[in-house]
Amino acid sequence: MGSVHEVIVDLGERSYPIRIGSGVLAEVGTWLARQPGAPQVLIVTNEAVNSRWGEALRSSIKAAGLAVETVAIADGEEHKNLATLSMLYDRAIAMRLERSATVLALGGGIVGDVAGFFAATYMRGTGFVQVPTTLLAQVDSSVGGKTAVNHQAGKNLIGAFYQPQAVFIDTDTLSTLPKREVAAGYAEVVKTAMLGDAELFQLLERDQEKLLALDPAVVATVVARCCAVKARVVGADERERGLRALLNLGHTFGHAVEALTEYRRYKHGEAVAIGLVAACRLAETVLGLNRAVTERVTLLLTAAGLPVSFPCFARSAWSGALQLDKKVAHGNVLFVLVRAIGDCVLSRQIPLENAIDVIMELQEKSS
Repeated sequence: MGSVHEVIVDLGERSYPIRIGSGVLAEVGTWLARQPGAPQVLIVTNEAVNSRWGEALRSSIKAAGLAVETVAIADGEEHKNLATLSMLYDRAIAMRLERSATVLALGGGIVGDVAGFFAATYMRGTGFVQVPTTLLAQVDSSVGGKTAVNHQAGKNLIGAFYQPQAVFIDTDTLSTLPKREVAAGYAEVVKTAMLGDAELFQLLERDQEKLLALDPAVVATVVARCCAVKARVVGADERERGLRALLNLGHTFGHAVEALTEYRRYKHGEAVAIGLVAACRLAETVLGLNRAVTERVTLLLTAAGLPVSFPCFARSAWSGALQLDKKVAHGNVLFVLVRAIGDCVLSRQIPLENAIDVIMELQEKSS
């Protein structure tokens, strides 16, 4: 095992560690054995991740003298729903899973969301540990306690804030990710640098090729810096009353892209990439952001093969999609604007037409 980074999410008595590095899967069993009551352990994963990484995790847990069960859920956004959740409840009840148990989420963002909401609601709450295996989950969704399933009316409409007790990020798990998945996660890395770490942005400009090639040292450093930014924001605003909304940089536009393309054409990170460029262009209009900043962001994204142009839809379609965002309040859409690399601001004062103008401008380049 190489050097391991540790980041602490400071939430008082509910603070928890994020362990980041090569081989940290082997630490999970020892950590669990130190918890009060030596709990039952349930791994929630999917078949693909289970076949590659499940046994390594189970071996660590069994070596610590703990009993472990595994349930694999179907992969794909269409399965992040109440039916999958109901199946988990049925399986847990059948195996007599107790309230003192610990649920481990082994997989990407979908597994983490479903397993987390299951842990939050089964017997009013079990233990919960995140073991993310995609770059997007490692730098974003595994940290901060957001858990949810989808409803036919929209994404993540049924959920809870439920913090994990620990996050174990084994960077070795990225070795089996398709390049498109790595790039999608990279968009969230760029987002994180833009909103809170100018030095990380410079590191990406310098070492982008090494990161995308999954150089172990670079990956561990980048993931740790992303986790540190998110930990700082979550520690200051756990329930997204204000500051935490900065983490939605690029997402207001990105969610509109996903909605209009019915969540089929773009991966989440790809939609966010488009949204990041749009957020910069909007900031040029309303804050006077230097065009050079937009160009730096665009270069990082396109070099990773990420899209930066909007698909073609009518203005009315974009207007409707933007106003369906969960962060709309009193009819006002929330935008995160870039003042400089590493410095962003929230605004509900942007006329919707200004945002749609940006979309149409960027959309025309893709036609």
